[in-house]
Amino acid sequence: MAIVIREVESKIERKKFINFQFEIYKNDRMWVPSIISDEIKSIDPDRNPAFNSCKAKFWLAYNGNMIVGRIGAIINLRYNEEHNEKLGRFSRFESIEDINIAKALLETASNWLKDNSMTKVMGPLGFNNLDQQGLLIEGYDYLPSIGSAYHKPYYKSFFEELGWEKEIDWVEFRLTLGEEAQNKAMRGSELIKKRYNIEVKHFKSKRELAPFAKKIFEIINESFDVLPFVSSFDKDLIDFYAKKYISFLNPHFVKMTLINGEPIGFIVAMPSLSKAMQMAKGKLFPFGIFYLLNARKGNGNTVDQMLTGVINEYHSTGAAVILQAEMQAEMLKHGIKYIETTGIFETNDRAIKNWKNYEHIQHKRRRCYRKELN
Repeated sequence: MAIVIREVESKIERKKFINFQFEIYKNDRMWVPSIISDEIKSIDPDRNPAFNSCKAKFWLAYNGNMIVGRIGAIINLRYNEEHNEKLGRFSRFESIEDINIAKALLETASNWLKDNSMTKVMGPLGFNNLDQQGLLIEGYDYLPSIGSAYHKPYYKSFFEELGWEKEIDWVEFRLTLGEEAQNKAMRGSELIKKRYNIEVKHFKSKRELAPFAKKIFEIINESFDVLPFVSSFDKDLIDFYAKKYISFLNPHFVKMTLINGEPIGFIVAMPSLSKAMQMAKGKLFPFGIFYLLNARKGNGNTVDQMLTGVINEYHSTGAAVILQAEMQAEMLKHGIKYIETTGIFETNDRAIKNWKNYEHIQHKRRRCYRKELN
């Protein structure tokens, strides 16, 4: 097979790059497609403000006229400056089951990163921590949340055979909300509220939620800065992601904690959209929007817990316990029984210990791989 790697440069090529997923996963009942227009926007330098602080290239692999693979390479300049790193990232890797294609794509991305003075490469990683992260290596029989990822099982063997090493894993849990766990959470929550005079902010509409979007990202910047691969969000990125996500959130599943009227923490969850996204097939129109809006109401049995953040100086108050209790109370109002957690680092012992207080399964694992650029 004669493999030719071509850089993605035009609108047509960007669309081909995104649509290649639909060829790879077209018969896979566990794959949850993203919205095509959003994905195209994410790799367009003129439309994604992440390019203001990142350099990136994307490539397609061809066998004749047939696309057989894709990959991207990203340099997050802000992250490297903040952490004094020369870290390159590979992103959005997909390939048919041929290790030679995988090898050619990974070498292409790595060579570009090396030419730009990077000394190591890790991935899959996106532009930032709200972008695509990690390769699924366990949990192929479970439907992923929209905040997670799904990949072909043979990808793992590609990376192992090509000499890539593990950097770190994200683990995901499925929790069952029982009466005992809920009662324990509410008792703890009430004690913490009284001790630290913490209030809870509830939202009933997107209009009420929208003014707090900026504060949520400020808390993310302040509370996530110690995590691997995380860079801060500037105003343009905040506006970009707020516009992308706020319109799809169900405000009832967003909670904030406040002290003296000032937000100190938040939790964002979402009634599972996975099946609705499968029905939408990557398109909002003509029918996709209706599938998503219906799922957003919370008529199913599962909620995806997307993000939780508490300002560092308030970690010791237990504000996260309040947020979790309030989310669980909201779930009960909607008759929702299960929580899908998004990925947390396997080193986050505190969160993992908390999830194990529930009836649970640890069912998915995603991996970040690394390689030195010699």
